[in-house]
Formats: sequence, structure tokens, C-alpha cells
Amino acid sequence: MKGIREEKSCCFSYFSDGTPVPDVLTEKEAVKFLRLDDGETKYPSKSLEYYRNQGILRGTRVGKRLRYLKSELLNFLENQTRITNGEMS
Repeated sequence: MKGIREEKSCCFSYFSDGTPVPDVLTEKEAVKFLRLDDGETKYPSKSLEYYRNQGILRGTRVGKRLRYLKSELLNFLENQTRITNGEMS
């Protein structure tokens, strides 16, 4: 129909508390998204920094703040899954 814009179908992600995951996440949200805040990881923010320093996770600087694209976090998880299961990309 003319005047009606079709949107791409996409999947929605939600945090464990039911709130939707934004496309651009703060460090705290990225920690929550990756579930590094589960109590088993002593320094969750340092884990993100380690992954960035190793070049396996990319952050995006916006002004003075570091942000993470949801797509980057999903790609990171996909790559970690391949590594964990002995698959090479």
C-alpha cells in the first residue's frame, strides 16, 4: 500500500528483568547483556576491557564514553561459541 512503510523483521532481545536491549549499550548494559554480572566474574568491566585489548570485541567511542553495539556483542558471542565448540570461522 502506498504510504505504508514496511519495516524489516527483526528479533528483539530483552534483559532478564524484561526490559528491551537497546541497539547501543553502555558498559554496564553490555556487562548485563553478556551476563558477566552473574557473580562468577570478579571484575566484569575488566573482562570487557580484556576482550577489547585482545581485539575480539569492539567498542565504539561516543564523546568521552565507550559504547557497544548490540550487533557487536552478538557477533562476539557467535565467535566465542565457535571457539568453545572447536569450530574455526
